[in-house]
Amino acid sequence: MPSRPTVVLYGRPDCHLCDEARAGLESLRADGLAFDLDEIDIESDDALLRRYVERIPVVVVEGEVVSELHLDADAVRAKLRS
Repeated sequence: MPSRPTVVLYGRPDCHLCDEARAGLESLRADGLAFDLDEIDIESDDALLRRYVERIPVVVVEGEVVSELHLDADAVRAKLRS
């Protein structure tokens, strides 16, 4: 059985855009797209904080950044289907 793709959501607590991105990703799941979701708090790592602080939420699918600042559901969907 093939493994499911992994989507990583980089964000931080109390980030309304991160909450919206998470809800959008869950909506994609509800629409039938199967993927594992890893959420990473950028505040847990100084390097991640420096890298992403002005860009969150950042959505990465299978190692490729597909969305920043606002969830691009179409880009995520396209990458998951490729």
